[in-house]
Amino acid sequence: MITGKFPSLRLRRSRMYDWSRRLVEENNLISSDFILPIFLIEGSNKKQPIKSMPGVYRYTIDKLGFIIDRAIKNKLPTVALFPYTEKKKKNYLGTEALNEDNLVCRAIRFIKKRYKNQIGIMCDVALDPYTSHGHDGLINSGIVLNDETVKILVDQSLLQAEMGCDILAPSDMMDGRIGKIRNALDKNGYQMTQILSYAVKYASNFYGPFRDAVGSKGLLKGNKKNYQMDFKNNNEALREVSLDIKEGADMILVKPGLPYLDIIKLVKDNFKIPVLAYQVSGEYSLLENGIKNKLFNKNIVIESLISFKRAGANAIISYYADKIDKILK
Repeated sequence: MITGKFPSLRLRRSRMYDWSRRLVEENNLISSDFILPIFLIEGSNKKQPIKSMPGVYRYTIDKLGFIIDRAIKNKLPTVALFPYTEKKKKNYLGTEALNEDNLVCRAIRFIKKRYKNQIGIMCDVALDPYTSHGHDGLINSGIVLNDETVKILVDQSLLQAEMGCDILAPSDMMDGRIGKIRNALDKNGYQMTQILSYAVKYASNFYGPFRDAVGSKGLLKGNKKNYQMDFKNNNEALREVSLDIKEGADMILVKPGLPYLDIIKLVKDNFKIPVLAYQVSGEYSLLENGIKNKLFNKNIVIESLISFKRAGANAIISYYADKIDKILK
């Protein structure tokens, strides 16, 4: 509690110089705070721009060396892999998710063979990149089936763990999947494989560019409101997190990020568990287009990223992660 009053108390004294501001600053960013999302495509020697996400690309697996080298040099702890699945490989059941030679599995093997444990690998556990209808699981009459989907997610998790994935990130929002996945991992010798639960994933309007990036744009039948969270709710987030912690989650993710800073703080204040934020594609594209059109300067990037730390996030999944050395300078 502040005691004293003006003029003996002048809060501006600590803001007078750069050194004095740095001396008392409460939050800061370092490279270890970031996870780099990487989009994968089939083929060779390709770096494909994503129109809806300025400065973000899809890469063939043979191009990953350059990306991972730079990530390690910049001391990023982890990369997150997302596949652009060709339409001919998508179907109603999303069976490509269980193909040990799919893009994600091949990318995991490539990174682990070349880099061992110099950098962590995180992979989504969900079916939406692989289904012809764009949903995260099996559907019936427009509703995603929970228990039937969980069975497939368990198999997907085991496959990714077998390939060498370090952090499984179930992003599907099915009830009970964390416990089922944790039990299956433990029974099959993957006790040290971590689970980052997308415990708080809202049915948001900020995901559009990501769906373009993974090739599901225009495929989605209906919406995801019957399984992703209602953005009008906050206490519901606490219930989701509580359940996933009890089922064995090692970390919790809040998605999207910037419009949900209050949720990040709510979760962090109530649960002493690592909380991550995802600065999603829509947030990134809004910032980049604003900078491009000179509506604001590049310092807005730092301001938005610091807000996640101020809210309590331990780390941030961000498309700025591969530029973080320049941003921090």
